[in-house]
Amino acid sequence: MRIGSVREIKTLEFRVGLTPGTVRELVQAGHVVNVEAGAGAGIGIADADYAAAGAAILPDPAAVFGASDLIVKVKEPQASEIALLRPDHTLFTYLHLAADPQQAEGLQRSGATCIAYETVVGTDGGLPLLAPMSQVAGRMATLVGASALLKPAGGRGLLASGVPGVAPARIVILGGGVAGTHAAEIAMGLRADVTVFEKSARRLAELDVQFDGRAKCVFSTADVVEAAVLDADLVIGCVLIPGDAAPKLVRREHLARMRPGSVLVDVSIDQGGCFETSRPTTHADPTYVVDGVVHYCVANMPGAAPLTSTYALQAVTAPYVHTLARKGVDQALAEDPGFALGLNVRDGKITHPAVAHALAAA
Repeated sequence: MRIGSVREIKTLEFRVGLTPGTVRELVQAGHVVNVEAGAGAGIGIADADYAAAGAAILPDPAAVFGASDLIVKVKEPQASEIALLRPDHTLFTYLHLAADPQQAEGLQRSGATCIAYETVVGTDGGLPLLAPMSQVAGRMATLVGASALLKPAGGRGLLASGVPGVAPARIVILGGGVAGTHAAEIAMGLRADVTVFEKSARRLAELDVQFDGRAKCVFSTADVVEAAVLDADLVIGCVLIPGDAAPKLVRREHLARMRPGSVLVDVSIDQGGCFETSRPTTHADPTYVVDGVVHYCVANMPGAAPLTSTYALQAVTAPYVHTLARKGVDQALAEDPGFALGLNVRDGKITHPAVAHALAAA
């Protein structure tokens, strides 16, 4: 199979879809790999590294798309990339279509087969291709939220850890999945006052054991979440419904009742966000203020740590890339029902039920 990887063009996005190590393995297996010149420059991977691994270095995205059957990326294709897709292409990347009807329409028009990392399901029922980036985003969420609480960043001027004689920040985490768990771990490490809200009783019991009483684990209902949000210094939203839009757990009217300089960090922004006042931002301009509350809503949070994120992501995506290359898309999806759940677009149609539901409601 002919496999291509291009330089990411989303604002301040430096991750790359294929590392030289994976390229070498693919080439040794008899596949052709095409890499755009400069694709790995943002994380210190030179074109020479890819060439030494056996890749053909091509000058631009058009050349890579034109010479490839399978396109492996990190972030959703931008308009100029969608225009390069053909019906015989398979695109393998993060898509997050629930919050992006324009992208969905473009992919449908392209006729390409589009497999989304974020809806592939593993044998354990988890989301293996989303997990490593959720780990990065969860840990980052606490760090960027703690920074945003400082006065120069527009926050209350509160040190998240507190000091002897001064109470630490009250950090509320909505969602006890992968991102929420990692956000809580960092928050506890900062000695903050941490409360995690979760809908699953089983998951709450697991978190209670895991955290050993260092964080409060509370069943999530609208009234208890509202009370906690109004009393919080930092709220981190980590809610996920695979493929579907995130529910809005913090409403606009709540903001006026929060303390000025409080902070909201929306890790769910890729799926539309779980705060009513959320809108996607970039690493170039990550925050904005609504009713005195600082919002951090960067849609590619792990892109701020592209070196860590690239290798963490490659560790889980590489086996699927090898499977697609060896078996072809039809056989690969037919033999693995969890992998088949990654299929979001094919033959001009939205194929994932949750994605279709979210787009219909948009």
